Amino acid sequence: MSKFIIDKFREENGDEAQYTQLIKDILANGSIEKGRNGITKVLVGNIMYFDLTENKLPLLTTKKVAWKSCLKELLWFIRGQTDNGILQQQNVKIWNANASRDFLESRNLSHYRDNDLGPIYGFQWRHFNAEYSDCDSDYTNKGVDQLEYVIQQLKNPETRSSRRLLISAWNPCQLDEMVLPPCHVLMQFNVTEGDNLSCSLYQRSGDVGLGVPFNIASYSFLTHLLAAHCGLKAKEFVYHLGNAHIYDDHFDSLAKQVQREPLEFPKVKINNTYEDINMYNFDDFIVENYKSHETIKMEMRK
Repeated sequence: MSKFIIDKFREENGDEAQYTQLIKDILANGSIEKGRNGITKVLVGNIMYFDLTENKLPLLTTKKVAWKSCLKELLWFIRGQTDNGILQQQNVKIWNANASRDFLESRNLSHYRDNDLGPIYGFQWRHFNAEYSDCDSDYTNKGVDQLEYVIQQLKNPETRSSRRLLISAWNPCQLDEMVLPPCHVLMQFNVTEGDNLSCSLYQRSGDVGLGVPFNIASYSFLTHLLAAHCGLKAKEFVYHLGNAHIYDDHFDSLAKQVQREPLEFPKVKINNTYEDINMYNFDDFIVENYKSHETIKMEMRK
């Protein structure tokens, strides 16, 4: 589908309709596949565009998205942290199933203590390919700090238009040290017209019912944060899904969700800016006027 056709669809139906249309397409036309953790319907290759101008934040409204947990996880990634206990202290339960002793042993990671997730997303963002010992070690100045590199390029008017502003979470050298290989694997930042910041994300595997709404919110938060931090304006989040799938026990829930009428997206404001990206905390973000339909319960697969 061309960008022109997608833009026309968005103009007529709104940005959230891209997500509900993806659900409809998968349920109607997806192939039945048996994977590592269950039966799914799958479509290969999809793209969605979300407008971030005027502080728009694409939190889906056809069900309630737990955006507070999403933002806390993002800030944890940004700090390069891999200890699930830090999230648990903030009542964030996203990684609990993958941090248990049983799951660690299933991944041949019995030498990790409970809640040690290995060199996952944030570690690769801030310390790419540094030798990983455990979640308690200090990795300062170890590995490649991909995020800080991108920030420095974005802050410089002479380099911010580079086409090389990429961050990869996919590190083949360390996949077996992670509790799970990353799903959202590659982001690219582009600045156009001098100060408009867009983020493109490639995600190899997308759980459309549970994971995808979180990923849309997380990378939109990140784009707004980097725009504020680097003196730019957030423009767009472009979302590429390699394998978009729906688990069989989510079919009925999502068929119900697509019947709901989308509401207007909220807006986000970032109250403070700091010299150090690690300094941002949850209270620096204000989400305004988030209204949604009620929560739809779905079980997460390990």
